[in-house]
Order: sequence, then structure tokens, then C-alpha cells
Amino acid sequence: MKQVRFAAIGLDHFHIYGQIDLMLRAGAEFVAYCGTEQKFFPKPFAEVYPQARRVDDKRRILEDGSIDLVLSAAINNERAPLGIEVMRHGKDFMADKPGITSLAQLAEVRKVQAETKRIYSICYSEHFETRSTVKAGELLHAGAIGKLVNSVGLGPHRLNRPRRTDWFFQREKYGGILTDIASHQCEQFLFFADRLDAELVTATVANRANPETPEFQDFGEMLLRTPDATGYIRVDWFTPDGLPTWGDGRLTLIGTEGYMELRPCRQEGRPAHRLRRRRAALWTPARRRCRRSHRDRHAAGALLRRRRACPDGAGESRAVAVRTPTWQRSGPSR
Repeated sequence: MKQVRFAAIGLDHFHIYGQIDLMLRAGAEFVAYCGTEQKFFPKPFAEVYPQARRVDDKRRILEDGSIDLVLSAAINNERAPLGIEVMRHGKDFMADKPGITSLAQLAEVRKVQAETKRIYSICYSEHFETRSTVKAGELLHAGAIGKLVNSVGLGPHRLNRPRRTDWFFQREKYGGILTDIASHQCEQFLFFADRLDAELVTATVANRANPETPEFQDFGEMLLRTPDATGYIRVDWFTPDGLPTWGDGRLTLIGTEGYMELRPCRQEGRPAHRLRRRRAALWTPARRRCRRSHRDRHAAGALLRRRRACPDGAGESRAVAVRTPTWQRSGPSR
């Protein structure tokens, strides 16, 4: 099988590192990149990826017939036009989320994709780069909690204003808070509900604490619905600076026979014993039911746990599914 050769155009968000690393882990070859590195990147791009050459003109990548795929984390509203250009040059395209910021862009992307038959993909890091989300999908599709009834996705983020460039606060360029960061939760709802589309029931956006940038939205919420499930989404830019992670995101999946809770974000700087206490608190109801049934695992049902330590040992990413005990389903609540 031919090895995929890929390049990157547009380095305006550090998500480009995750996109590149995903392709490298899949066995692809990183050959070139074009774009201006951001001041908040931890290391010069050339030090992290010495195997790739830097080019000053994106046409050198677009016109290189040996390159199969182009990745991009350009300014949000520039990703779709770039993807269209990439597909018209006979290459596949992977954008960081949001891959599209308007309905007009969506229509044009669909048109060109149909004409060229190339792949236009979007990398949702909170799914494809998060092991707990992947594991939750495996558990759900295996029937661990029955059929999905409802999901609640919470996506708090730290604003970190000093490192943000001007485009980040301009509505036309970043796309709005629901298009930008809530796209993660929208993709997850469709994935867990096993649907290609959903009805948008209601949505709200607001600027509550940043009057100096009136086009910026710092809060958003929405409700999605399919014939079998509903999904509530809330996102914001209110993570306090003192929290040791960019955002303590949460995902809860309610099924007909149990539920799952995910807290996928790393908790850098938190002592291991505190992490253990938090985990114990999460499992307490199931453990009490086990004690009532004299630790009979069959009577208590299946308790599926997943805990993954980060490579650097700084935190964890996990998904848990708790199945309702048989005796509790058949009798009165205790």
C-alpha cells in the first residue's frame, strides 16, 4: 500500500500539532508546511518536525503531485476556501474544527467535493484525539448502557486573552461560539446517536463579560433532537486562570439501561491521591449497590471502567459506563 504523503498550510492554531501527529501515527509522511508560526507555539515548528521542509508559497505544495493530503489550522473562515483550492488541485483535505463557518461555504464545499470526488474532512480533537470519547463510543455501540436517550456536553474554555490575535474576536472570521467550539459537541451527539443529521430545537449566544470586543460571543447553548434522543450543549469562555487545564469539559450519556460520564481533559498539577478520591466519589452509588447484594457482580450488573494515564503521567482521560442492577430494574427503588 502506498504511503500517504501530506503537508500543512495554515498554522494559526496549535491544533495543527494534533492533526500532524495523528497522521504520523497512522504511518503517513510529513513532507512540507507553509504558514506563519504563532507566538504561543511551545517550540519552533522546524524543531518539532525536522523531517518537513518549510516553503514560502503554498502553490509549491498545491502543485506538488507527490503530495496526497493537505492539513490546515488556518484562520477559521479561511479553511473552507483553502480546502476547495486543495480539492481542485487533486488532493484530499483535513481541516481543524470548525472546517466551515457559513452556510454559503458549506454549499460551495459540497459542490466542489462532488465535482472532484476528493475527501474534505474535519478533525475534531475532542473525539479523535481523546481516548475516553473513543472508548465511550465502543461501549455505547456494544450495548453497555442500552439505547441512547440523552446527552449533555459541556465545553468550558479559558479565554487567555493575551495570546489571542485580532481575528479571534471578529465574528466573520471565527464563526461564532457555537460554530467554533460547540462543533465538538455537535459531532459527538451525532456520533453517539448514530445519525447523520439532527434538528436544532433552540440556540442562544451572548457576550456577558467582554464588552470591549462586541462581536465576540463568550457563552452559547443549544438543544439538538433526533427521533430517538436529545442532546444539550453548553460552551463558554469562562474557565478561570487558576484551573490547571484549559477547560474541565464534561460529557454525560444517558441510556435506557445505564449512563456514562466522561471528564476527558487532563488535570495537570493535581496530586494522584486527589484524582483517586474523585474517581471513588464517582463510583460510590454503584459500589453501595454492590455491598447491598454482598458484592454479587451478577446481581449488581456490569460496571465497566476505563482509566488511561497520560504518557507524561500528568493526568488522565477516562470513560465509565454504569449499568443499572437487575434487581433494581425489577423491584422498587431502595
